[in-house]
This record gives sequence, C-alpha cells and structure tokens, in this order.
Amino acid sequence: MKQAKTGITITLALSMLLASLGTSIANIALPTLAVAFSAPFTQVQAVVVAYLAALTVCVVVAGTLGDHRGLKPMLAAGLALFAIASLLCATASTLPLLIGARALQGMGAAFLMTLSMALMRQTAGEARVGRAMGLLGTVSALGTALGPSLGGVLIPMAGWRSLFWVQVPLAVLALGLAVVMLPADPGRKAARPAPLWSGMNRSLLANLFVNLLVAAVMMTTLVVGPFYLSIGLGLTATQVGFAMAIGPAISIFSGVLSGRLVDAWGSGRTLGLGLALLAAGAFMLALLPNIIGLAGYLVSIIVLTPGYQLFQAANNTAALANVSTERRGTVSGWLSLSRNIGLIVGASLMGAVFAFGAGTQDFARASALAIASGMQLTFLLAGGLMLIAIGSAFGHLVGIKRPL
Repeated sequence: MKQAKTGITITLALSMLLASLGTSIANIALPTLAVAFSAPFTQVQAVVVAYLAALTVCVVVAGTLGDHRGLKPMLAAGLALFAIASLLCATASTLPLLIGARALQGMGAAFLMTLSMALMRQTAGEARVGRAMGLLGTVSALGTALGPSLGGVLIPMAGWRSLFWVQVPLAVLALGLAVVMLPADPGRKAARPAPLWSGMNRSLLANLFVNLLVAAVMMTTLVVGPFYLSIGLGLTATQVGFAMAIGPAISIFSGVLSGRLVDAWGSGRTLGLGLALLAAGAFMLALLPNIIGLAGYLVSIIVLTPGYQLFQAANNTAALANVSTERRGTVSGWLSLSRNIGLIVGASLMGAVFAFGAGTQDFARASALAIASGMQLTFLLAGGLMLIAIGSAFGHLVGIKRPL
C-alpha cells in the first residue's frame, strides 16, 4: 500500500515537474534561436508565448475532460501529447514549426498541470491533503527554477535542440508510470457534461481572484529581479544567477512544510499567514534594496518565498476542499487558469509599470538610479495588490461567518 502511494506521488510529481519545466526552459535559448533562425527577437519570443498561451487556454478544458473521461486516461493522453510535441520541438527545421510544436507542448502541459493536482487531491488521505498540495507546489517551483539552469548547461554542450530532447524520455517515463501506477478511475455515469462554469460560487471566485494576484506578484519578482541585480547593483551574470536561486531553494524546502502546516492549522489560518508574508516581502522589496542593497533584496526574498508556498498549499487545499470527485478536474483547471493569467499580468502589466518607473523601455542604457526607482514603484504596487488579496480573502471569510 505504501509502495503504491509512493509510486502515485512520484508519477504526479514528475508530471507537474515537466509542465513547469516547459514554462521556463526555452527562455534562456531565445538569443540562440534568434541566431539559428536568423529571426528578430520579437519573432522568437513566440516560442515562449505559444507555450504559455496554449497552457492558459487549455487548462479548464483539460480539467473538464478529466472529469468526464477519467483523470487517469486524460493525464496519460496529455503525457503522450507532451512527449510527441517535445520530439517535434527537438526536430523542428523552421521557426514556425518550432512555435507550432511549442503550442502543442503547452496543450499537453495543461493536462499535466491540471490533472496532477486533481489526482493528488483524489488519492491523498484527508489528513494529508495539505502535505500533498505542498509537495506539488514545491515540484512546480523546482521545475520553473530548474529550466534556466538546465538550459544554461545544455545549450553550450549540445545546442538548443537538447532542451527539448531531454524532455522526451522524461515524458515517456512519466507516461509509463501513469499507466502502471495510477489507480483506475471509478465508474462514471453517462451524464451530459455540465457547463464549464457549473459549481462556481463565491468561495471559489475568491480563491481564484487571490490566486491571480499572488501569481502576478511572483512573476514580477522574476521579471524585475534580474534587471535590478545586474544593472541596479552591477552584479555579474553568475552572481545574478546565485541571487535568483535563493527563492527557488527556499521553495524546495518550505513547500512540504507548508503543507504540513495546512494539515495542522487548517487552510484559513495558513492562508492568512502566507498572504501576510507576501505583503511584507513585497513592501520590503520596494524599500530595503534601495537602503542596504543586495542584503535587502535577499532578506525580502527570504520573507516573500515561504509566504508564497504557504499560500499555494492553503489556497489549493481550500479550493478543492468541498468539491465533489466529479468536479475536481474542472476546479483544478480554474486554479491553473487563474495562476497563468496572473503570470501573464505580472510579465506584461507589471513589466510596463517597471518601465514607467525607470523612465525608459531600453533597460540596457538605464542608470542604476532609474532601475532602482522602477523597482520601488513596481513593488509598492505589488504590496498594494497583496493588501487587496488580504482584503478579498478576509472579506470572503467574514461573508461565510455572517448569518443569513
């Protein structure tokens, strides 16, 4: 029994790792792709955007198909699609073919990300749900952080195609594990599929809205951080890499601990603590780096990152707490959708705020003072977004407790 549980956990963790790895592994290859295909940067950017766009569009559909066709067979189908798409990426002879293959890969990743969460909730015992969600949060953070590092090693050794070749055997391995290790879905009634929005209520809307805001703030740290560290502080590329690795390193260790806290405290208290740390960390990023430099940046990240892990474990647990087995795939899809929209907001709108605060779109020519000003404005806004998130979460809880 214990071995079966371990096999299920490894399968779902590997599936989540592949989906999150795909979101970040191609970013570092964009300059190489621009040279390889003799294309401008704006065109090769589509290699990243196609994956994220397909992932965002397909997550809710993937969850609904999982509910009506079975979580296990749909996860297996997603893994097969991801493996085939990775192979097509690795062998693409033109940029449009690579972009199309990346879109297919994003579609497959939607099944991996959404159905891994639903299956983890379905197979975890009630006393260990928080721990299970914390583990998936840790794996997701690890995959996102591993992408640029792995790409940085592989490209000089074997070229940009190796980024996709390495994903093929991993996807095939995960597919084999899914077929062998995952339990069969219980028999499903031949009912007419419910609308995508069925089961949506005030509680879930609050979870989704706060999830979006938190994802936007976390993406902001990944967009703004490298510019501040390299231009604002004058660090080398290696030093920037080490500084940026602090957050993911903390995520790896704090994810499962966050899940344990959810199981012990409940999702409400843990969610409040996570949002409080996120707000504190965001405001610290706006103020401390301009006062004490790198130390201020690192201290802020050390506060912010555990807050994110606490939030993820608690919010995912709360969103899926009272959902019937037949709706877990769909609700997991909504959670993934809100997170992905938040990532896009963080990369685009918050990036625009950073440029406005710095007074230029050409960051390479910006002064250290301009970069510092842009960072301060961006994270003051990020802190404000976290206060809105706290208000939304607190208002929802008050609404539940208020007698009708």
